[in-house]
Amino acid sequence: MKKERPSLDEYFMNVAKVVATRSTCLRHDVGAVIVKDKHIIATGYNGAPANLPHCLDIGCIRNERDIPSGTQTEICRAVHAEQNAIIQAALHGNSPKGATLYCTHAPCILCAKMIINAKMKRVVFAEEYPNDEAVKMMEQAGIELVHLNK
Repeated sequence: MKKERPSLDEYFMNVAKVVATRSTCLRHDVGAVIVKDKHIIATGYNGAPANLPHCLDIGCIRNERDIPSGTQTEICRAVHAEQNAIIQAALHGNSPKGATLYCTHAPCILCAKMIINAKMKRVVFAEEYPNDEAVKMMEQAGIELVHLNK
């Protein structure tokens, strides 16, 4: 009997889902993995900046103000998973140029701009984001987008 193996996209998305379990956000557990030449070069999850209190500990300002998902993201104290992965790649000297980003959720507009400027070539995501402007921008920049669960 032949064993079923996940595709590489499924495999790295599963890793992103495990990374998301470290999230300290009260709204969404998001994980991101940057992969280059079939090797993970960085991971990230959403949470407060280093050494600052997490929303798990002090509450969520977005929940307190009843701010809908996909809007006024600048108010959130969390650094997004994609941002943390890009930062980790930079801190450890791993260029994301030409890499694939696996993310449990489609990137927001700010993360999309960072992905474009980091010169990533592909984004694979599992869940849609409530604002499709980021998808349009990445498509315009020539980034291949794959909605894995579609």
